[in-house]
Amino acid sequence: MIVTVVNIVVKPKNVDQFIEATIVNHQHSIKEKGNLRFDFLQHRDNPSAFTLYEAYESEETAAAHKNTAHYLKWRELVEPWMAKPREGFVHNVLAPKDLSAWNH
Repeated sequence: MIVTVVNIVVKPKNVDQFIEATIVNHQHSIKEKGNLRFDFLQHRDNPSAFTLYEAYESEETAAAHKNTAHYLKWRELVEPWMAKPREGFVHNVLAPKDLSAWNH
């Protein structure tokens, strides 16, 4: 299993647009083969800052996500709204290891 945590800061004037576009990306992403979680979080102390928590069964299914039509559309749409480049940090899952412990 693989988890990527993506930190994103958008321009304040684009927060609502970003939320709308990212919810659509979320709705498609959770239907992908191999997706275990795709959480979309907004920071409480900075409404322009967001975190995506993306969990996939394997490196291959995580990589496949980046080739989906919905991800490519999202990336192109939200890129101009970024206050700074997004940062993704890839993690190995130590626990839970059992797939039955993961759910959407």
